[in-house]
Amino acid sequence: MTPANLSHPAEVELFDDTLTCDVTLPVMFEAGARVQRPGASEMLLRSVALVEDSRGGDDGEERTESSAQLQRLEARMDLTLVLLGRLLQQSNATLPTCPLRWSRHGLRIDLEQATGVSPGTAGVVKLQPAEWLPDNIELPVVVLAETGTAGHFHLWLRLHEASDALGSTLERHLFRLHRRQIADSRRNR
Repeated sequence: MTPANLSHPAEVELFDDTLTCDVTLPVMFEAGARVQRPGASEMLLRSVALVEDSRGGDDGEERTESSAQLQRLEARMDLTLVLLGRLLQQSNATLPTCPLRWSRHGLRIDLEQATGVSPGTAGVVKLQPAEWLPDNIELPVVVLAETGTAGHFHLWLRLHEASDALGSTLERHLFRLHRRQIADSRRNR
């Protein structure tokens, strides 16, 4: 992101004084679209949380034979999910992978070309919340702004008409992403 965009009003509105994550995910904005599966995004994010939280349970505890068996079973399930995911991705159209900044208020997608949408345009952003899960969540959004220079475009989208339950589930997902980013950066030192 260029320094000029750090002070963009949309950047301040979406990311000032809130938890943000900078990630690269499969994502796409559809202007004028509506959420096709109401409630499905919240359910999917809750399921992702259950799966990911259950994987991190052995923090320093001794491993018993039953926990080793459980880990082997989880590894097999992970492999099965990855293989199933690859099959599904081959049969479905995949979303383009883009860098984005994400908060509970909305997101900024960094694009290679302009979308040409004007501020106030409603639509849906589809994104894949976990790399191991080949399914997308759909979030209702409104375009705040779009800027671009020299092949780098930024599209700011504010969450619009999202339920409180979806907002809190989304915030929990972002917290887990943020915590994982911190852990990864500590491991890479």
